[in-house]
Amino acid sequence: MKINGYELALSEQDLEHKLNEECLAVEMVSPDFDGYKNLSEGNQKALRHLIRAGEIFNDVFLEQDHPLNLMQKKALEEAAPHSRHAELALRFFNSLNGVEGLNGIDKEPVELFKGIKGRPGRNFYPEDLEPDEFHEILIRMLRAGKVDEVRRILSVRTMVRRDGKNLKAIDYTEYFEKAFSDAANEIELAAHYTDDAPLKDYLGWQAQALLQNNEDMDMLADKHWAILQKTPIEFTIARENYADELTPTVFDNPELAQLLEENNIEVNAKDSLGVRTGIVNQKGTELLLKFKEHMKELAELMPYKERYRQTISSAAELKQAMVDVDLTDLQGDFAAVRGGITTAENLPNNDKLSVKMGGGRRNVYHRQVRQCVDKDKERQILERLVAPEFHRYYDDEALHLFVIGHENGHSLGPDSSYQSALGAYAHTIEEHKADVISVTFMPEYVKLGVIDEETLKKVYTTWVAGSLFLRAEPNLSLPHRVADLIQFNYLLTHGAISFDDNGKLHLDFNKFPAVMHALLDETITVQLSKSPQTAKAFIDKYAVWGEQSQRIAEVHASLGLKPYKVIKRYF
Repeated sequence: MKINGYELALSEQDLEHKLNEECLAVEMVSPDFDGYKNLSEGNQKALRHLIRAGEIFNDVFLEQDHPLNLMQKKALEEAAPHSRHAELALRFFNSLNGVEGLNGIDKEPVELFKGIKGRPGRNFYPEDLEPDEFHEILIRMLRAGKVDEVRRILSVRTMVRRDGKNLKAIDYTEYFEKAFSDAANEIELAAHYTDDAPLKDYLGWQAQALLQNNEDMDMLADKHWAILQKTPIEFTIARENYADELTPTVFDNPELAQLLEENNIEVNAKDSLGVRTGIVNQKGTELLLKFKEHMKELAELMPYKERYRQTISSAAELKQAMVDVDLTDLQGDFAAVRGGITTAENLPNNDKLSVKMGGGRRNVYHRQVRQCVDKDKERQILERLVAPEFHRYYDDEALHLFVIGHENGHSLGPDSSYQSALGAYAHTIEEHKADVISVTFMPEYVKLGVIDEETLKKVYTTWVAGSLFLRAEPNLSLPHRVADLIQFNYLLTHGAISFDDNGKLHLDFNKFPAVMHALLDETITVQLSKSPQTAKAFIDKYAVWGEQSQRIAEVHASLGLKPYKVIKRYF
């Protein structure tokens, strides 16, 4: 079957299989949810307008992601009522939120249409722009004195297009003017209806930030968003930069890297936009705040802390809000379920102006995502791969504690200048750092009375068997999974974990603290190097797909993999 002249790459039978046998549903809450019913009438109206704003932003993300996304989606929507094949293809498109994407198992992206592939620069850059030409153009422009334009081209918030022999940057507020204006209108309506003063204040700033080509407006909106601790409803416009793999390549060209440094041009990958809406769960939030109380103490324990600035200081106010959220919707980058789906987020990222200017950060946890687990598969993995005496330590709630530590870990350690200097390896090292901080400092929470020794063992066991038992060999397009592989091999090499003659996992709980502290030291050293070469050498050394990893992946495969998820919405 052809859609807009492109043949579907997946048969009707294949799509049926993927969307049923290989699919898990992440259920958003519905209007019947008690948390929604308990909102005031004004907040219910506000939430619905914010959900509408998220839907508008989904089209923005689709255009950022691939030049053919919107066209192919519209064609699928028109064909779906008349064709079962097109209906299934549309459902699969909505799972990936695009025409192609990784699934966490196959090394290459799954493509919905023959002849439509993703690009390293997604649609942020011209489709035919290769890295070598990109570097040559930037070098020529810098040598011609076009420093400000190069700075805009390498900004996180611009779409880049050809301009004769050069490139030009178009700010998001201009390129997506109509969508941003429509979304701002919905946000202003939500601000009108909500009876929560801090939320009303933030929404007003956020609406204005969408209408002005001014990074200072984003900064002010971010600062007001980051202090939302007690607001009843959740709304986030997330700006994450994992998808753009072209911008970081500038560090691969020594001449260009030197020119960028000489002209004081900061380089960060482009921001993909996502929107989250939901209802704050107060009970779940109480647990997060127990961990928050001790972040300053952890900052003092960071290796080489005297050599860099952390966003958390023992002498200053702790600017870190944390909320647990029952989700009503995920759109845009959040809804691109490509090898995984976000369980929590710590924003704004270190590269954002609000953080650089002393603003706070905010952690948001996704209850429905972490609760979407295949219990039967977990049981079978334990039976096949974990020694029986450790089964009692496997607990999904313990994995949530690990994620709390991970998100807090992003606020600790070297700032964005160290992180971004690692180029194509920056995301992998940063996600790895956050993982290692979480596990390294978990014993501190035992000393502080936040968790007990039994829970610590559960965190160790569930982290290893739940996160580090990979389903397939990852590549740099999946930084979290590469980080998992690094940690698995480090633990195995240093004896914190081992496998018996029957291939069953054993954990030496006593070795974990020293091994993790050593790994954290080494990780921070990599970030402090500001060297992509050093980061590459670190990854090459530890992210090795060995015999045990292959065996674990084969067990996963034999039990039936479920690499695809769909988001079920009710609003």
